[in-house]
Amino acid sequence: MISNVKACVLIGLEGYQIGVETDLANGLPVFNMVGLPDTSIKESKERVRSAIVNSGFKFPISRITVNLSPASVKKEGSQLDLPIALGILSSGSEIPPIDKDSCFIGELSLDGSIKPVNGVLPMVISLRSAGISKVFVPEANIEECRYVSDIDIYTFNHLSDIVKHLKGEVVRNPVQVKQFGSQIKHNYSEWDFDEVKGQETLRRAVEVAAAGSHNILIVGSPGTGKTMIAKRIPSILPELSFEEALEITKVYSIAGLNTGGGLIENRPFRSPHHTISKTALVGGGRIPSPGEITLSNFGVLFLDELPEYSKSALEVLRQPLEDGVVTIARTSATLQYPSKFMLVAAMNPCPCGYYGDPLKPCKCTPAQIDKYLNKISGPLLDRIDIQIEASPVKYGELNAETKTESSQDIRERVNLARKIQKERYQGLPIHSNSQLTPSLINKYCEITDKAQTILASAYERLSLSVRAHNKIIKVARTIADLEQKNTIDVSHIAEAIQYRSINSKYFG
Repeated sequence: MISNVKACVLIGLEGYQIGVETDLANGLPVFNMVGLPDTSIKESKERVRSAIVNSGFKFPISRITVNLSPASVKKEGSQLDLPIALGILSSGSEIPPIDKDSCFIGELSLDGSIKPVNGVLPMVISLRSAGISKVFVPEANIEECRYVSDIDIYTFNHLSDIVKHLKGEVVRNPVQVKQFGSQIKHNYSEWDFDEVKGQETLRRAVEVAAAGSHNILIVGSPGTGKTMIAKRIPSILPELSFEEALEITKVYSIAGLNTGGGLIENRPFRSPHHTISKTALVGGGRIPSPGEITLSNFGVLFLDELPEYSKSALEVLRQPLEDGVVTIARTSATLQYPSKFMLVAAMNPCPCGYYGDPLKPCKCTPAQIDKYLNKISGPLLDRIDIQIEASPVKYGELNAETKTESSQDIRERVNLARKIQKERYQGLPIHSNSQLTPSLINKYCEITDKAQTILASAYERLSLSVRAHNKIIKVARTIADLEQKNTIDVSHIAEAIQYRSINSKYFG
């Protein structure tokens, strides 16, 4: 008897529906599996055999053939254990034929318990789009799926329980769908800007960067607060929308990093060590998986001590920074991972750290300084909207009794600016000023004549590229939004130009 059970595998960030066809035939007992299974699926034969027997069912003494269709697509992952086991039980008439509108996801233990697997959320979303009406998932994976509506989700923790349900002996109801917002409370960073003393210019630059999702580079001597401020950026970022939270949770589900199990509430903040490889940074590998830039999607990627990263790792950031996606090409498939992240980078101005410091002399030679700074290429710098210097904090500022603004105060202004951008770009495939294309700049960035004159002067004086020119306009648009102004004026352009002035000081 032949049975057909629906299953799902991951290709990139999307689920791909497959059929698990099982045939029991006369002949010598053998368990064959075809359809381009990977090693983890081939090993499922032993897990499935033990799980069926230890769950109290009879394992057929027959020639078993399992075909994973379509046969031309390579399948990976242990989530096929459950549909393979159910296919064998259905072919052996232990359970009735399985509904074609049902799909099964789960890894089996030797005792028959159903273990959680990575990537359940994107699989469920893809199955819903494919027209599947019912999906069966491990009980441990249910929290991340509770927000997916318009599909019945059933959860079980043992093979015997799911068999009883399919036979109608013990019928379970689908899990209740949660509504985003009523149960979700955003937990902001424990780091707060009211702990930062001095650095008013840098604080303002970070606020502008957060308001428009602009990339920012902070250059300064050791101990000036570069890392301290960078760690507090998540505390002023706006709340996630449901679509953004769902997209982030999908990525973390695939990567096996959704430790809380439910919908991820806060924007990611990733800070990889400078020894990271370019593959770990952008994604890929033999079995392609998301890298740090995808794990930072809709959040912050913080690269501390930027020149210490390998040049090859830094250069691969250029295309994702520009396009918002990273493309991983392999012989079997070409995958695209989202990379709409905010790059926050920090660095010393030289190997000893005190080049240009007003208080401590630099001990580096000009050749050492040039070699150090040349690790950051011009094309990469061109893609960083804001480049700001962190000056040493004076003793008077450090011990001032005046209370500095808290993260909540700054976040209110950031939220207002983001709300303005959301309304302005409604219906467009962008969500912040940093994503403006040249045609959209012309449409949404009205600049006064005086501001145009200042921008033209800066373009010639600073030898700006066209990309840098557009970056200044985008930053000026954000500054105007923070002031709730429709037109970009002289003060907005002047401040935006100021955020690129250190380029000539250190990298000129």
